[in-house]
Amino acid sequence: MTHSSARRTILLATGAATLAVGCGQYGNENSDSGSSSVQAGTELAKTSEIPVGGGKIFKDEKVVVTQPKKGEFKAFSDICTHQGCQVTSVSDGTINCPCHGSKFNITDGSVANPPANKPLPEKQIKVSGDSIQLA
Repeated sequence: MTHSSARRTILLATGAATLAVGCGQYGNENSDSGSSSVQAGTELAKTSEIPVGGGKIFKDEKVVVTQPKKGEFKAFSDICTHQGCQVTSVSDGTINCPCHGSKFNITDGSVANPPANKPLPEKQIKVSGDSIQLA
């Protein structure tokens, strides 16, 4: 093997490894997008912190809590079902993923805008007084 071909082999191997690591960042559609290590009973927020017609993302807990109508609270995984990116905003009645533009309805987690084709998995919460907790 010549010096040039050895160098080319090393560069190709390094590039392939970098590509594999980069592509693995977002996961895939078949990954468990609803997993979380947060304990049931953990308080996420006060009811007053969740806007009516909107929601709030709890990044560490991997959950989005929404309030589609006054006094009605819903919770979903914050991991996009398209390629596993974490959603970053809730606006205009949708939960929004920045990676490829998927949007999900705040009422039921259903897909409002592809490329995702599966809804966000629902999370169980309990509203007790003015406290919203994971169930």
